[in-house]
Amino acid sequence: MNKRLLEFTGGIGLLLCGHFAIGQNKSVLPEWAFGGFARPANINPIISPDASSQFLDPMSKKLVHWEANDTFNPAAAVKNGKVVVLYRSEDKTGVKIGMRTSRLGYAESSDGLHFTRKNKPVLYPANDSQKEYEWSGGCEDPRVAVTEDGTYVVFYTQWNRKTPRLGVATSKDLIQWKKHGPIFQDAYKGKFFNIPHKSASILTHVKNDKQVVAKVNGKYFMYWGENAVYGATSTNLVDWTPITDNQGKLKVLAATRPGYFDSDLTECGPPAILTDKGIILFYNGKNHPGDGGDKRFNGNSYCAGQMLFSKTDPTKLVDRLNVPFLRPMQPFEKSGQYVNGTVFIEGMAWFKHKWYLYYGCADSRVSVAVYDPAHPAPPDPITDKAN
Repeated sequence: MNKRLLEFTGGIGLLLCGHFAIGQNKSVLPEWAFGGFARPANINPIISPDASSQFLDPMSKKLVHWEANDTFNPAAAVKNGKVVVLYRSEDKTGVKIGMRTSRLGYAESSDGLHFTRKNKPVLYPANDSQKEYEWSGGCEDPRVAVTEDGTYVVFYTQWNRKTPRLGVATSKDLIQWKKHGPIFQDAYKGKFFNIPHKSASILTHVKNDKQVVAKVNGKYFMYWGENAVYGATSTNLVDWTPITDNQGKLKVLAATRPGYFDSDLTECGPPAILTDKGIILFYNGKNHPGDGGDKRFNGNSYCAGQMLFSKTDPTKLVDRLNVPFLRPMQPFEKSGQYVNGTVFIEGMAWFKHKWYLYYGCADSRVSVAVYDPAHPAPPDPITDKAN
């Protein structure tokens, strides 16, 4: 066994029995995993609500303070030597999350840490072909990647307050977007079109020092889902075919685990990355609030995990972390619109030879953590307690 042990301290045997080792607070990442990620000092949160931004909403025909309530759950990509973050913003038109209207804001940075924002959203519900899927809930929770030819593709939740669906849009500049609609609309004669589906992590790799969309076995591949991890393939980035089992049901590639931090949900995060050790899927694990969860983490909290899939067969799960590498630690990560604590990862960019991970904090703010492969930081401690 190599020196970076697969198992985090605490013991899988104890974990399976529902008990945990006392006084062991450090975690050790396996060699295939990314991390640890360090939060830059005195930087976070990097994006917070702004009540001064106004936007003439094409649906209501009114001026809307579109990012006044919350700014969170970001995507990230590199454009012209800068990091661009597309972040979800909520106005004040509703009484709680999901009942307001969400739009995607745009922010860019030359160092990955300090951002300048546009005062208007770049992707939002409009009087277009997608209004029946996007109004009045909005455009939520983006993940973005870029092809080798410079086409950006964003996958986001289209929310009409009835059924969440994954939508896709493409752009050459991350500002002007062409909406293509729900990604499963045509597959299997629309069999999965009307089921709730969200959270798409398209497969990427680093080529010529740039993170770009990759193919496996001649097709584009994505992981998606929140109740479990599923897969889908495409030949054109727009029309996607879910992977099914021999009974025609969605094939589960990874599921929740009783007793672990991902006991309630396994929601796919930023674009997956093909490495020489396999495919790494970054995801958000929701902890079950009852006896089925990991008692070391807050019930209903979201923490960040990693899974390893085969690089030749992206449906084959090889390994996964047993405790999160990133968890709510800062006050704004522990408390906000989402009171149980959240570090919700959705955006990651290879920038200046480091990985910049952008995440939502308690459904209220945006923060960043950085992984330097040359000088990795330790992963987050398992608990707030000292060893």
